[in-house]
Amino acid sequence: MSFQAFLNEANKGLPSPVYLLYASDPFLNREAIGAIKKLVPEEEREFNFHIFDFSPEADEKTSFEQILDVANTAPFFGTRRFVVFLGNLQRLSKKDLKRLDAYVCNPAPGSVLLIFHEGALKKEMRDRFRGLKTLSLDIRETEIPSWLKHRAALKGLEISDDVADYMLGLIGPDLGLLSAEIEKISLLGKQKVCVDDISRIIDGEGFYSPFDLVEALGEKNAEKVFRIYKALRETTEDYSLIGILNWLYGRKLSQGKPVSLQAEKLTGVFEILNRADIDIKSSGRDFPMEYLLIKLLRL
Repeated sequence: MSFQAFLNEANKGLPSPVYLLYASDPFLNREAIGAIKKLVPEEEREFNFHIFDFSPEADEKTSFEQILDVANTAPFFGTRRFVVFLGNLQRLSKKDLKRLDAYVCNPAPGSVLLIFHEGALKKEMRDRFRGLKTLSLDIRETEIPSWLKHRAALKGLEISDDVADYMLGLIGPDLGLLSAEIEKISLLGKQKVCVDDISRIIDGEGFYSPFDLVEALGEKNAEKVFRIYKALRETTEDYSLIGILNWLYGRKLSQGKPVSLQAEKLTGVFEILNRADIDIKSSGRDFPMEYLLIKLLRL
């Protein structure tokens, strides 16, 4: 896990004088900056922790030369100064890149310069800064369940693989939203939580949950299916609902409980849900959920 590699480096106190970090999800940049901030005692942060936002949306514009001037200033209290540059290396002028090259060759001994690049790091920049300590912060989707369990543990929570998979199926790979749900789950006051504990928290406070929808589909009760869907769509995106239906059917199959469907018919269920998932991802348009539900009822 790339983000874990960064955390391992942070646990060592970020010993290198210059770091180049990049992520496709801005959430991971914010998480990394939060971890860096914790390395500086609270009473020293005003003097030894600096963030410079070099993005076009930044309210205050600071020249890159000024940023390097701060990095070259001796830290207060005899500790280390952490200087964060948040932006995009491709936006730096040739003059600024030369200034950065010069600093990298002779970094200030009492400072750590952390360059956060937004988006993928192009080969040109990767080659140019080959000598820097470079870390990707991105987390692959297959690693998200492990990341979720780790993040829950930081809140004193123990979540099962089923809970992590459930959250990923319902919410998708948006790390910011997943993190927000962990915050909500922590309010339950439980140390160990399961799917049943959190389903209504994530799905909303409505009377129905996706569990109820799967049961109604298994009963072939069309009136109940559409009544439940009408309630669910007030709090749940169709894309998320397709993901969690896929997970719920898989869970029933693994438990040997095909919810009134013959086991072989579940193959048809998964094919229908998979086609719907592909259709949404490839076209970006709204999917007619009513049509999907009718197809599932006819199996």
